[in-house]
Amino acid sequence: MSLASRNDLVAFASASIARGSKSFGAASKLFDTRTRERAWLLYAWCRACDDIADGQDHGGAMHPTDAEALERAARIRTLTDLAFAGQETGEPAFDCLAVLNAECPIPRRFADALIEGFDRDAAGWRPRSEADLFSYCWNVAGAVGCMMAVVMGVDPEDEDTLDRACDLGLAFQLANIARDVAEDAAADRCYLPMEWLVEMDIPPGQHMHPAYRSRLAVMAKWLAEFVDLHEASARIGAARLPFRARWAVLSASGIYGAIADKVREGTDHAWDHRVTTSRSEKLGFVAAALARSIVPERPSHAALTREGLWTRPR
Repeated sequence: MSLASRNDLVAFASASIARGSKSFGAASKLFDTRTRERAWLLYAWCRACDDIADGQDHGGAMHPTDAEALERAARIRTLTDLAFAGQETGEPAFDCLAVLNAECPIPRRFADALIEGFDRDAAGWRPRSEADLFSYCWNVAGAVGCMMAVVMGVDPEDEDTLDRACDLGLAFQLANIARDVAEDAAADRCYLPMEWLVEMDIPPGQHMHPAYRSRLAVMAKWLAEFVDLHEASARIGAARLPFRARWAVLSASGIYGAIADKVREGTDHAWDHRVTTSRSEKLGFVAAALARSIVPERPSHAALTREGLWTRPR
C-alpha cells in the first residue's frame, strides 16, 4: 500500500483508539512514534473484531448471542485471512492489520487465538472451571498482549517474555470481567466460572439478583486478586522492554489495576454504575509508572517464577 494510504489508516486507527479506549489511548502516547502508530493499527483491528462480534460500534449495549453471531464471527475470520494475505479488504480496520503485518509480521497463531475467543462467544460458550476462564482470557486478551509485545520489539521466539505479555492481557481482561458483570448479564453472558457460582450457592442466571450481591462481591475480590498476581508477573517482562515501551505498559497496568481495585472496594455496590478512572487518576498512574520505569521495584519470588499462574498454550 502507498504511504498516503498508510497515513490515512494511521489516522483512522488514532481516531478509533481515542473513541474506544481512553485508558489504552493515554498509555499509547508514551510510545515512540513508530511503536505508537503500530499499536494503534493493531488496536483498530482488535476493536473492529470485537465490535463485529458483539454488534457494537466502539462499545455500547451488546447484542445477545443470536443466529447471526456465528456469521459475524466467520466474517471476522474471512477479513483477517485477506489482511494476512496482504490484500485490501474494503474495511479500514482490517487494512490496518495488513499494513501492520507488512511492517512487523504478527504470528498468525496469536490472531487465530483471538478469533477463537469470538467463536466461543458466538456459540454461547461459558466457563465451567477456573481453567476455562483463563483459557478464554487468553483468547480475547492474552493473545493481544503477545501481539503487542511483538509490536514493541519482543522476539516471537522469546516465550518467557511473551508469557509475561500474556499475563498483562489476562490481568486487563480479568479487570474488565469484574467491572462488566452487569453489562454482560444484560447480553445474556456470564464469564464467572460455573464452579465459582456453585461454590457461592448462586443459582444459574441469578448472579445479578440483589440477594446475591454480597456473594458476587466475593467473586469480584477473587478476580481482583488474580489481576494483582498477573500484573506482578507482567512487570518482569516490562522491565525487558525499551524505556518508553516499559513506561507505557506500566501506565496501562496501573490504570487497569485501579479498575479492579475499585470493583473490589465497591463491594455490593460495585455494579451500581460503570467503574472508570478519571483523567487526573490516569495522569497519576503515568507519573507512578515513570518512577517504576526508572527504578524498578524488587519483584517477589512468585512473580519471578510465575509460580502457580496459568500458562498459555504453545
